[in-house]
Amino acid sequence: MKSFTKYLTFNTKNRREIIRITDEIKKAVAESKINEGICLVSSMHLTSSVIVQDNESGLHRDIMEWLEKLAPYRKDYEHHKTGEDNADAHLKNLLTHLQVVLPITNGKLDLGPWQEIFYCEFDGQRTKRVIVKIIGI
Repeated sequence: MKSFTKYLTFNTKNRREIIRITDEIKKAVAESKINEGICLVSSMHLTSSVIVQDNESGLHRDIMEWLEKLAPYRKDYEHHKTGEDNADAHLKNLLTHLQVVLPITNGKLDLGPWQEIFYCEFDGQRTKRVIVKIIGI
């Protein structure tokens, strides 16, 4: 069993963004030289997430609108009493999940025909990291 670790760094221009990272993850899988295994892609922050979805801009706007309806920005969150202003970002993370686990088959990500990997930022404009951990043979 082998393992491989890579870190991706983001500093978004906007507070909320969806960024396609499929190519970076495919590159990490190739660098790992692992033929059969799994690839964990995980945000290292509780105000962002990693998702697998279709690469369609209308869908991305729908996702952000849906998240805003379920976890809207409000000034009266208890968390804001600590001096923070990002409680909604934490809630959006709970809805979209911190990480994904993807299969590696024959040395490549084994994604479905429309599946792409995205980093979702809900409290951006500062440096954040994603860990890519690959294990297998």
